[in-house]
Amino acid sequence: MNSPSSAAPRRISVLGSTGSIGTSTVDLLKNTSETVVVRALVGGQNAELLAEQAIALNAEVAVIHDERRYDELKTLLAGTGIEVASGRQAVIDAAALEADWTMAAITGAAGLEPTLAAARNGHSIALANKEALVCAGDVMLRAVRAAGATLLPVDSEHNAIAQSLGGCDMATVEKIILTASGGPFRQATLEQMREATPEKALKHPTWTMGAKITIDSASMANKGLEVIEAARLFDLTEDRIDVLVHPQSVVHGLVQFRDGSLVAQMGSADMRIPIAHTLAWPQRMDTSCQRLDLAAIGRLDFEAPDEERFVPLRLARQVLRAGGAAPTVFSAANEVAVDAFLNGRIKFLGIGETIDAALQAMSENPELTSLDDVLAWDARGRELAENYILSLQAGRRNMVEAALNV
Repeated sequence: MNSPSSAAPRRISVLGSTGSIGTSTVDLLKNTSETVVVRALVGGQNAELLAEQAIALNAEVAVIHDERRYDELKTLLAGTGIEVASGRQAVIDAAALEADWTMAAITGAAGLEPTLAAARNGHSIALANKEALVCAGDVMLRAVRAAGATLLPVDSEHNAIAQSLGGCDMATVEKIILTASGGPFRQATLEQMREATPEKALKHPTWTMGAKITIDSASMANKGLEVIEAARLFDLTEDRIDVLVHPQSVVHGLVQFRDGSLVAQMGSADMRIPIAHTLAWPQRMDTSCQRLDLAAIGRLDFEAPDEERFVPLRLARQVLRAGGAAPTVFSAANEVAVDAFLNGRIKFLGIGETIDAALQAMSENPELTSLDDVLAWDARGRELAENYILSLQAGRRNMVEAALNV
């Protein structure tokens, strides 16, 4: 495993710097006493924020995925000496720049190729893109092993598991437990969830995150993706990964050892803590993050998740057991369904229904051995999900037309 060198400035890249994880990472980098060289910052659409970050960190390269924002970014960085680029290939090229530590925080399947490009450099990858392991687990892990790279989990739950394991022999582990806040609909009825608006679904009780992951949290698709991610990260079968709803979001993950010991990691709901753990690994770094006051918190609650109301979590377990292309289709269909919900095309419960329909429409479930395979099945999953959503919309139009005829 590679570890940071103390003899020379560390070379760092942040993929997805303008998202919620990326901005937390940039915040830590601004306040670290360590000397770093920021090689690349990659953003999605927010040229103004990307330019501000690039200037603050004196980045070598600033890349914006949305090519329509290139001129704006170029103007904002004029005279700074910071190289500017845009578009999908520029993002991949920036990710491939050699860096000692790369934050992989581009959301969704769009992060697959850049994360793979970074992994091939053989250094440390702080992985915040769960789709990289869900959709392309075998391909990604092969690339990591071949390059001698190190994956450092950033998701608070997986980071908590990594901290709780403490480098122990996995043979001593009985199971791991991922916690979930339960999101805004933890105590909602199915009828309330059926009528949930995007505004309600975006009101997460604990975490401040991007729209897609917040909706995933509300549907518990996020926890489903995390179960799959955990299986790949820690090489565990589905039956050795439990989920507990824990509304206070204080305990982020637990490890049950074979001797009956239960080891947990706790911390405030601040993503800078797990990011700092990966940034300083294998040491620790100072942060200004809020410290837990357990006496003030007073009590911690835990409950089993309801997989009848939160269908995506149940489906995620099914696709993990099925393997092959099923997890890729699950992830792709979920992305399409979340976008459709946010744009008013389907109801909230339609997210789980869309994923289920896409999975049921798969005529085969082959093993995926290359990135081309992964991208092809990602596209197929999107097509199957979109077809289902179009059929729902057509059904609603027919009902309206029939009602008007009456």
